[in-house]
Amino acid sequence: MSDIDARLSELGLSLPDAPAPAANYVPYVQSGNTVYVSGQISQGPDGLVKGKLGADMSVEDGAKAAQLCALSLLAQARAACGGDLSKLKRVVKLTGFVNSTADFTDQPKVINGASDLMVALLDDAGRHARSAVSAASLPLGVAVEIEAIFELA
Repeated sequence: MSDIDARLSELGLSLPDAPAPAANYVPYVQSGNTVYVSGQISQGPDGLVKGKLGADMSVEDGAKAAQLCALSLLAQARAACGGDLSKLKRVVKLTGFVNSTADFTDQPKVINGASDLMVALLDDAGRHARSAVSAASLPLGVAVEIEAIFELA
């Protein structure tokens, strides 16, 4: 697991600083060797990724937004591990929320952007249980929000 940073680099990606909470909650809670990470919104170096799938955003762009969420989730996991991602044992579950129209049905394809990245970075330890659901709107108009459960070694 210590090669997560190398794999990120190979993909041309890097982890952001762990985003600060936007309201009255904590970014993660650790209970035993389980870390529950609060929902991370689609936000990258250029700011918020906003849009509504099925209206003004493609599935591919939604998947890229989900990948940004995954990077923030891993940044929070890194913070929970005291900066040492080698302590990350596995991804247990992702719950993805997609800002989409009532007739949009490709939420799983959007959240695959996060799931595929977890597997690319963590191999089998990145395989996880998952939910991918639609939302009529998300905070700040973002396209995607994802929360996660991780197991630490």
